[in-house]
Amino acid sequence: MLELAILGLLQESPMHGYELRKELAAKLGAIRAAISYGSLYPTLRRLQAAGWITEADETPATAEEVPALTSRRGRVVYKITAEGKERFAQLIAQAGPETYDDTGFGVHFAFFARTDQATRLRILEGRRRKIEERREGLRDVLARAAERLDAYTLELQRHGLDACEREVRWLEELIANERSGRAPTAPGTGTVDGPREDTSPPPPGESRNERP
Repeated sequence: MLELAILGLLQESPMHGYELRKELAAKLGAIRAAISYGSLYPTLRRLQAAGWITEADETPATAEEVPALTSRRGRVVYKITAEGKERFAQLIAQAGPETYDDTGFGVHFAFFARTDQATRLRILEGRRRKIEERREGLRDVLARAAERLDAYTLELQRHGLDACEREVRWLEELIANERSGRAPTAPGTGTVDGPREDTSPPPPGESRNERP
């Protein structure tokens, strides 16, 4: 997944390692992109050895861009090669079980704009099945063992179930859009028929009428 993300970002523009790490966090979110320099640079070296990326040039490194306990050397700028673009096309076309997991789905979804419709639909449907299975597992736990769980563990299970139900609804909307050829609607923009109704559950302790 890191390989896919790096090749996808370098298709947008050449970057050095510090920029790549920042862009990974921005593209994938802080949780998915908790990527250390210890995992990023070995991957960059592996991609370079495979001929999928190459060094463009070096630029002076500023103090804030140098990781702690490392030397202040020039920043190596990486760019994708023609072979790297072919490799990215192969990776982005995959729709196997690895694309349904949390990290795999997040990375593939971040590059859905460059993915063909049939592949997007297969990944979305696979992810929906994955989350439905997770949802049913949580329901089973709550049905069979709720009385044996302490209050906090029980609340955590309910929170997980609520998150699964919200994601299933979100995925079903995305799947419906894909089948009809519509792109997702950004929050707050509404649709051609008017503003979208907020059907998500209110946060704990808040009623829907209290929302702004």
